Amino acid sequence: MTLQLGDTAPDFTAESTEGTIRFHDWIGDGWAVLFSHPKDFTPVCTTELGAVAKLKPEFDARRVKVLGLSVDGVADHEAWAHDIERTQGAALNFPLIADPGRRVSALYSMIHPNADDTLTVRSVFVVGPDKKIKLTLTYPASTGRNFDEILRAIDSLQLTAQHQVATPVNWRHGEDVIIVPSVTDDAARAKYPSGWRAETPYLRYVADPSASAAVAG
Repeated sequence: MTLQLGDTAPDFTAESTEGTIRFHDWIGDGWAVLFSHPKDFTPVCTTELGAVAKLKPEFDARRVKVLGLSVDGVADHEAWAHDIERTQGAALNFPLIADPGRRVSALYSMIHPNADDTLTVRSVFVVGPDKKIKLTLTYPASTGRNFDEILRAIDSLQLTAQHQVATPVNWRHGEDVIIVPSVTDDAARAKYPSGWRAETPYLRYVADPSASAAVAG
């Protein structure tokens, strides 16, 4: 059965380049990104893993752990890591799960028979501290992911988990956000005493509350 937003992310235990991973324990009280790769020693995957290694400080700053997965074994992962560092200029600095039996891939429906019945597609799962799935993305094997977009989406997910707001198209941290329709004007006046900008009665923009909190701190 395909996993849906709000479902509990399936727990699993698997070997990785950093030892045994017990997924829910490994997440702890933070956030996590689980993303799959079709196969080791493939060109697009090599560029993706290098990019994530370079972006790891950005994930760390958001209290987000990153975890890769491929259907090959740990020995292949470790050999591949040398190619990643040499060609991408960044050493693998997060665990890469070995899934030769396709057990984790099956739990997360990462193998799409219409695309390929043996290799995982480029799946992304963002998991919150409550172990619920907050976002999913699926790319074909031929298309590399945009991890800057994944970070942008995480900023939105973390903000909207704490405040009664939504983020508009192409939003980035620090830009104005939208007051959700369930918050009445009277309630909004109490929450946002500095006011807001109303384009329509249902489209009300207000300053990013997390940016305001950071300035106050």
